[in-house]
Amino acid sequence: MKTKRGMNSRILAATLIALQLAVLPLLPAMSSPALAQETPAAVQQPEEPSAGQPASPAPRQSQSSAPPSSSTSAPDPNEGQVTADSINAKMRANLATIRSQLDMFRQRVQQDIDDDGSLAELRVRAEEIAGEMQATSGRLQEREKQIGDRLTALGEAPKEGQPAEPPLVSQERNRLLNERAELNVVVENASNLSESANQLGNTITTLRRNLFAQTLFRHTDMSADLFMEAGQATVTEVSNFVRTISGWSGFVWSYKKYQLIGALVLSLGAGLLFLLGGYRLFGRLIHRKVVGDEAPTYLRRLSVAFWSTVIETMSLAAFLLSSYFFLDGFNVLRPDVSSMIASFFGFVWFVYFVWHLSTSVLAPADPNWRLVRVTDRGARLLTAAVIAMAVVNGLDYMLGAVSEALNSPLVVTIAKSIIAAFVIGLILIGVSFVKPIIAKDETSDSAGQAWPRAIRILLRLAGLMLILAVIAGYVGLARFGATQIVLTGAVVVLIYIGLLSGKAVSKQGAFKNTAAGGKLAERFRFGDVGLDQTGLLAGLSIYAFALVFGIPLILITWGFQLTDIESWIYQFFTRITIGNISISLVSIFGGILLFAAGYVVTGWIQKWIDGNVMARSQVDTGVRNSVRTGIGYLGVGMAALVGVSAAGIDLSSFALVASALSVGIGFGLQNIVSNFVSGLILLVERPFKVGDHVITGTTEGIVKRISVRATEIETFRKQSIIVPNSELINAPVGNWTHRNRIQRNEIPVSASYDADPDKVIEILLGLIKEVPEVLRNPEPHVEFLRFGASSLDFELRYHLADMDAGLRIRNKLRADILKAFREANIHIPFPQQEIVLHRGKPSWIADKDEDPRGGA
Repeated sequence: MKTKRGMNSRILAATLIALQLAVLPLLPAMSSPALAQETPAAVQQPEEPSAGQPASPAPRQSQSSAPPSSSTSAPDPNEGQVTADSINAKMRANLATIRSQLDMFRQRVQQDIDDDGSLAELRVRAEEIAGEMQATSGRLQEREKQIGDRLTALGEAPKEGQPAEPPLVSQERNRLLNERAELNVVVENASNLSESANQLGNTITTLRRNLFAQTLFRHTDMSADLFMEAGQATVTEVSNFVRTISGWSGFVWSYKKYQLIGALVLSLGAGLLFLLGGYRLFGRLIHRKVVGDEAPTYLRRLSVAFWSTVIETMSLAAFLLSSYFFLDGFNVLRPDVSSMIASFFGFVWFVYFVWHLSTSVLAPADPNWRLVRVTDRGARLLTAAVIAMAVVNGLDYMLGAVSEALNSPLVVTIAKSIIAAFVIGLILIGVSFVKPIIAKDETSDSAGQAWPRAIRILLRLAGLMLILAVIAGYVGLARFGATQIVLTGAVVVLIYIGLLSGKAVSKQGAFKNTAAGGKLAERFRFGDVGLDQTGLLAGLSIYAFALVFGIPLILITWGFQLTDIESWIYQFFTRITIGNISISLVSIFGGILLFAAGYVVTGWIQKWIDGNVMARSQVDTGVRNSVRTGIGYLGVGMAALVGVSAAGIDLSSFALVASALSVGIGFGLQNIVSNFVSGLILLVERPFKVGDHVITGTTEGIVKRISVRATEIETFRKQSIIVPNSELINAPVGNWTHRNRIQRNEIPVSASYDADPDKVIEILLGLIKEVPEVLRNPEPHVEFLRFGASSLDFELRYHLADMDAGLRIRNKLRADILKAFREANIHIPFPQQEIVLHRGKPSWIADKDEDPRGGA
């Protein structure tokens, strides 16, 4: 009964997917037919068929079985080396193996035309062969291009009348021409195999689509004879079931007692481990515990409902799977009993999942944890209805698996499906008459109101559709619809709760009120902004987890095989094709990791060289900064190249982009490039360095940082001025500390005309000699500058070894000069002016009140 895919396969697959979701993206590529990594590329035979599948009629051909080419008949001067002829011979042999496997796949398609699982596996393997043949063709075409470039470099053969070329050149040209001809044949064969594999995959897809449609819309004549025959067959099936189970249990207890006990002990140990580990790690997420008498928050209710359902159902799935594998590993199970045990485990998990989800959402015994506004009575009725539908639907598929294992007539399975679909339809119609809705001014213990009209109509239509489909004889369609209503509905509800939980966690200010947010704030001193960002990341993670957990379950219930999902996930992470571009998320992620590792290593090397090599060599700060910056540019550039190469990005494909960028650099980006090049010049030429005291234009300060685009100068008022590097290259820049930190200081001094100039000079030189920071070479001196309008002007000039001490010494000298002048009775004059006021008429005014300048 291949057309009746039992619930055991669906439910067991659903349990398997719950554990495999985390590892599917990392599935090794060895499970698909792989190509040997030879130069240019040699095709290997795909892996052997799994257990239960017919073996491949085309065994792997060894290297010695490859047909030798004509060129290898003569003694090879390069004996022991891999030649182009030997590589082509291997590739031709491997292509022949692939061709025989495709023929075997076509035969298996005809044999397993009613087995959807086998067809799905064949389609995946055909797609893998097609992809690998395309990759092989691409690599061979690259080699062909290299040969063409080499032939172009060698040039054409000399014509008649031209000087003969050296024999080595002729031999090399002939060898390349022969190799290119061989490559053309291999490329054509690989392309043909790729096309054949694609056609086979399309054929299998069409067959699977037709098989699915036939299963759903196969008509069964409803009559009394059908149920009478089903009743008689059911009695026979029950006796066969009892006889099978009793015979198996008696045999196991008599001959495999210790294996059974060992498997049960290990299963219980695994179950205890999963249970204790789950409560140990996730106890806070699945316990309905609230501090004090306050009702739980909406976020807390969502989190407990979602995580308790996911964690506990996954723990049960792990326990059931481990139990099945232990029983099977100890050879306790027979093939017929194995399928029945698997279907029973799937039934247990399915019912537990629906029960836990419904009780988490509706909470019939605890209204404070209820996620929907329904009455207490409505919560109890809805919970009972949902669990009843799950039990009926699960029993339908479990009993169908039992019938298939016992080779019972198909009419038994049809009768069970009719009863199950009819009962589920009646339950849906009954649910439409429940009054669970709470009005705004009512409490949960009120009588409640009826469903909204749209929901009532939808429930009744769904129930009537199932009943009518059964009456019309479309049992497969009714069975499929009942499964989607129960299982798909439960999974969709779980996904929706997960999305709501992620949305609630990511709201601003919500994460800090959670237990995780409190721990982060307490242990790592997270502020409000950090907690909000962490909450946003947590919300996105919950979104992704809910979708990754739920979508594969929905796909399985809709008839997709686990092989299909694995293939999609593998292709999603390894090969996403957009036009002619193939993107591999795994390669991109690996490239990002390599770039991050290179960046970290570069930073470590910078710190090590700066803190050990440069510091111990007593190199000044500017040189250390230049070396550190240069190492950073080199390391980051190399890390970027390695990361891009590891990501599988072909840099040659950026040639057109580079040409476009060159035009942009010539126009819009010329300033950026100019600043970048200027920054490199500053780091190499070092007209100034970090820590120098510079003056450029109206800016004066200390150089703090030299980057690729601009230089940061900090003024003495602690203002940071960002100056583009090109301006520092093209404009005059004064550097007080370019060669050394020696600086000449000047202090202007004025004395009255009554003072003795020699005495003033003597006092000033005596004071400057008492300052230890002043250099004795060059020697300090006093310059008699001028005879001023009100004073004799002098200037004290001296040199300091460190200009940073100039301000302090100047202030001290001024104070000492003032004290010394007062003691020596030398006055420091200030400018004076005499203003004369005339009370009479100005001399330039005439006696007759006439303006001598001609005015009235």
